[in-house]
Amino acid sequence: MDLSSIKVIAFDADDTLWVNETFFREAELAFAKHLREFGDEDDIVEKLLDTEIRNLDTYGYGIKGFTLSMLETAHRLMGDKLSAETIDFILKKGKEMLAEPVEVLPHIEEVLQKLSKTHKLVVATKGDLLDQERKLVKSGLIDYFHHVEIVSDKKETQYKKLVKHLDIEPGEFLMVGNSLKSDVIPVLAMGGYAIHIPFHTTWSHEQVDEEIAHSKFKTLSNASDLLKLF
Repeated sequence: MDLSSIKVIAFDADDTLWVNETFFREAELAFAKHLREFGDEDDIVEKLLDTEIRNLDTYGYGIKGFTLSMLETAHRLMGDKLSAETIDFILKKGKEMLAEPVEVLPHIEEVLQKLSKTHKLVVATKGDLLDQERKLVKSGLIDYFHHVEIVSDKKETQYKKLVKHLDIEPGEFLMVGNSLKSDVIPVLAMGGYAIHIPFHTTWSHEQVDEEIAHSKFKTLSNASDLLKLF
């Protein structure tokens, strides 16, 4: 994989720079346990996932949309038995998630520190604007980045706009992230380079079954391996 043409390296945020998905999985389980009187816990988690996906076009990605989807799922399951106690539980859970400390993943700061000396670094992530900005500041990583791009979704169109904004060609752009669906497939389709660093937990909506064989694609076991490529 020849990366000599790369001018800009973009990093996904959640589960690439810092831990994120773990908090959602813990919240799902707590939600299902709270509502176990109204169904099997695994089924409740599936109903919540279904609600989240149906709401993506309305709420987008992030904790606030997830909280609203919990409220909607609770109403679907409980009907007129939906109580103030359950509403309070859901709202508190959402606020707790927003207040979670930002846990930067291993090797990330070292990698950013070294790569920022030779390349322009950007954050390219989706989610709630306020929440992602908050996490970026709390992470202590913001000064390594030339540009921050927070979008409602990450598809080929968004990447083309980003590359145009950065005034580079697609072949001069490298995306690093944990999601094949969001961080790899659309970037390769655009003509850019992509590196996949899997996280131990991935939201089912982001999972894809296809295997990717491409000269501009590579999977690494951890962020420190990035430094071996430059």
